Amino acid sequence: MSRTTGNIDDFGMDTITLAGSLGAKLQAIREAGFSQVMLKANDIVGHEGGVDAAVRLVKASGLRVTGFQVLRDFEGLSGHLHDYKVDMAKAMLEMARALGAPVLLACSSTSQHATQDLDAIARDLRKLAMLAVPLGIKVAYEGLSWGRTINEFTTAWDVICRADAPNLGIGIDSFHIFATQTPLDALDQLDPRKIFLVQLADFMWQEIRTVEERISTARTFRVFPGEGVHSVQVADLVMRLAALGYRGDYSFEVFNDDYQQMPLPLVAQRARASAEWLGEDVLRRSVPLPNRMRLGRGTV
Repeated sequence: MSRTTGNIDDFGMDTITLAGSLGAKLQAIREAGFSQVMLKANDIVGHEGGVDAAVRLVKASGLRVTGFQVLRDFEGLSGHLHDYKVDMAKAMLEMARALGAPVLLACSSTSQHATQDLDAIARDLRKLAMLAVPLGIKVAYEGLSWGRTINEFTTAWDVICRADAPNLGIGIDSFHIFATQTPLDALDQLDPRKIFLVQLADFMWQEIRTVEERISTARTFRVFPGEGVHSVQVADLVMRLAALGYRGDYSFEVFNDDYQQMPLPLVAQRARASAEWLGEDVLRRSVPLPNRMRLGRGTV
């Protein structure tokens, strides 16, 4: 009899959640039992030894890099603004390659200078994807819930389909889905092979009434899955993705000012508890092994 299994390696933390130096963040993540990390560009370029030293530190940590973030406001611009963003994209892609990151996260534009023409947005995303091809990197495009034109995963998926690039896929972020109250039934539209990244977080409000509150909550007061008031929705999202055929990574993208004031090991253990809840109680794929959780994928 076959069944889908896996382990804590299905889940990872984002360096943006933790305070302190890059080395201290990587150590806390590793010591909590995780084997992968989502890297934020500021943690790399801000490392006291420089980018090359940061790359060496990441590789020495033994952590697999889930992806690299974040390229903002890339699409829909023209003239010198477009050229500028292309230069930024090239620099981000080069860092991603150096770090061994398989995915670059690009989030939808909030710029009032960007066109709202979906075909033009799709052309720019295809260009970004083509820039990534020689480096062997995939681009995950995420709809920010306060994006000017693309603010739900459904519209993000529309322009991804229009762009029609093999290494361009979607990034799913639970916060943005719950903030916009996008129906989860729309996930059935997605091709699971084109879901390149899933980022999970919860928050403490049942609903967010203004764009300003949405931005503030997203940037300062997310919590780990299972800690907020959307546990049922998080569980439903994960189960729907599994049923759809998604077998990729889940990364905890938790921006939280309180966590920035807590010791790193305590925050990392909260993330561990969230991974246990999702894997053991939600996905129900646990197969006990000595000193190791089995949580999410593979076959036996």
